[in-house]
Amino acid sequence: MNGLPDEARVARATLLRVSEAATPLLHHVRAHGVEATLADIRAGAPISGVDVVALKTRLAEADGARDLEQAAAVGARLVCPGDDEWPGLLDDLDRIDADCFGLWVRGSERLDDVVARSVAIVGTRTPTAYGEHVAGEFAAGLADRGWTVVSGLAYGIDGAAHRAVLSAGGSTVGVLACGIDVVYPLGHRSLVGRIAEEGLIVSEYPPGAAPQRHRFLVRNRIIAALTLGTVMVEAARRSGARSTLNHARDLLRQTMVVPGPVTSAMSDGCHVALREVIGSVVVTRVDEVVEQCGHLGELADPLSGPLRPRDRLGPLVRRVFDAVPVMRAAPAERIAVTACVSAEVVEPSLAALRALGLVEQLPEGWRMSRAGRDERHSDARPDRPLPLDWL
Repeated sequence: MNGLPDEARVARATLLRVSEAATPLLHHVRAHGVEATLADIRAGAPISGVDVVALKTRLAEADGARDLEQAAAVGARLVCPGDDEWPGLLDDLDRIDADCFGLWVRGSERLDDVVARSVAIVGTRTPTAYGEHVAGEFAAGLADRGWTVVSGLAYGIDGAAHRAVLSAGGSTVGVLACGIDVVYPLGHRSLVGRIAEEGLIVSEYPPGAAPQRHRFLVRNRIIAALTLGTVMVEAARRSGARSTLNHARDLLRQTMVVPGPVTSAMSDGCHVALREVIGSVVVTRVDEVVEQCGHLGELADPLSGPLRPRDRLGPLVRRVFDAVPVMRAAPAERIAVTACVSAEVVEPSLAALRALGLVEQLPEGWRMSRAGRDERHSDARPDRPLPLDWL
């Protein structure tokens, strides 16, 4: 791995063992560097906003070289700023005063390559069948289009997204709130193993670090920063997934929300986010996610209802159709007057309508067929004019 010399990497590993992520210590590190910061902690020098005594106690037990060896034992490495593999996306964390000083990475793929085209899918740990289905559909669809899906390896929406990607043969990244060698939750042991083999597992926390409540919220900023956008699929009002969406907003990433039933408490957080997270957009299918996060020109196809015969009519033919009597036949001249079109328009229009089965010709003139009457009374509206626009 090109980048930091061994001594600097050991110092980074030591810092990650000593300090919790995204604390005021980062300001001192920015100003003085990692090695000088460790020296100041060792000496007990005052650092603004930091409990130096507590950090000094941790430092006395820390051994960065040992952590690197423990990580290597499970096939992991420490990727730091300055390494070729370091994703530039993570540098944006300084915008929100939440810098990342290094990530433990488990898996054979390069982190920067894997997340270059990535989307986060997050949501509740207790989803409904609807939420699990949508998360799986989105994740598999993104995988099919060559996108990496990043999530937090929790139960519920996270797990559904990871599993769908693996089933689709795609790439996924699991971001832990514990050590890279710690499996949490235990029920995801096999899932963690598969992701480590086929994707990547990452964490800021040193080997052996236990999951703690506050670490999950801190971890969420990494999920947001590693991706081009975050999709919140299903979340209650107080869901931790909301913090990931907020981080994405603050990092100027795309923020996307899947709506749910207004009667579902599990979608309440999504609906609140749509009102409160500035810039959030509704997404209902994979193409819309790609449109938000992809390159210029990757647009979602417009949705339309089923194509009906009436949808094939150009504006003038449609006007003639509306002027045709429903029951009592009328001559073409009378239909032309009603439609306010010329005889040169009405004759070919009626011929086209008859070819579509919408009108019928009787000795006394023209009237709507049964299919035409059904079409006229339907709620169908044309989405686009098709082959008869020349009239």
